[in-house]
Amino acid sequence: MSTEIQPIILCGGAGTRLWPESRGDRAKQFLPLTGSESLFRQTVARTPAGPHFTPPVILCGTGHVATVRDQMGDHEAALLVEPMPRNTAAAIALAVARADADSLLLVMPSDHIIANVPAFHAAIAKGAHLAQQDWLVTFGIAPDRPETGFGYIASGAALGDDGFAVARFVEKPPLAEAELMLAAGGYSWNAGIFLFRAGRMRDAMLTHCRAIFEAADRAVAAGRYDGDALYADADAFAAAPSDSIDYAVMEKDDRVAVVPVAMGWSDLGSWQAVHALAGGKDADGNAVSGDAFLHDSHGNLVRAGGKRVSLVGMEGVAVIVDGDDILVMPLDRSQDVRAAAKARG
Repeated sequence: MSTEIQPIILCGGAGTRLWPESRGDRAKQFLPLTGSESLFRQTVARTPAGPHFTPPVILCGTGHVATVRDQMGDHEAALLVEPMPRNTAAAIALAVARADADSLLLVMPSDHIIANVPAFHAAIAKGAHLAQQDWLVTFGIAPDRPETGFGYIASGAALGDDGFAVARFVEKPPLAEAELMLAAGGYSWNAGIFLFRAGRMRDAMLTHCRAIFEAADRAVAAGRYDGDALYADADAFAAAPSDSIDYAVMEKDDRVAVVPVAMGWSDLGSWQAVHALAGGKDADGNAVSGDAFLHDSHGNLVRAGGKRVSLVGMEGVAVIVDGDDILVMPLDRSQDVRAAAKARG
């Protein structure tokens, strides 16, 4: 059994919840939303390296190839290019189809924050033990509040000291149910980070979502190389049904494990989250970048984007400027930004 781990970094998604900065070729993962480095560069930097890890495979769309290459810098990596978005199951199927059956694949999004990298690496070591026993491993985030915006994972029987069998997955719950789960214990947020043996996932996909895997397998077989990038065949990949890996495989398989971990994780899924994690707030809790003047204003997020922005008597507001687009909203309405993104493009 191989102990070699192949990191797979998922770079799909438009990140419309962070419009207007995140869109098109300037998707969320390529933006410096917390500090000077983009989320993608932060992901690459915390990707484990060493004798048991191969250089990462970056899974991205055709419109992001140039940006990925530019932001990779001196880091060694291979690119796997999906010709159109087909959700996470098909994207992961591409990576599985090109991998050696005994390789362990560590799949992680490129647009998350992980503050405690040593805790993340320790969890990977536990997950690798389980993946070598043919568990499909997901990493659960220890919840610190009754969050209604995440799915949850219920832990079942303990698997030694490494993790737990998954008892069930829970859809994004109403507040009352989230509060009950937090009080009961044994529940984790679903972070969308996975570790598994490639051959084990191949078999699971052939059982649970055969059409997705077979389309991805054909797309890899008929793909073409351009330097370090493998471009999956568009006609073959277009036949893959669009579904998430959770729905297509993880919720259906009977041998799924969770490794709970507290690692300072955030999916940075809203401007409210960006404000919460921003460093360098002023004494009034304002997080400001660019040329901004604030008077008698508290708890605001201002990203001036080259304009001169002034706030007077405002509280809990986001002002995001990107070119000719200006977003103004209460931070607690951050989940509604998709309405503006849809209307404005």
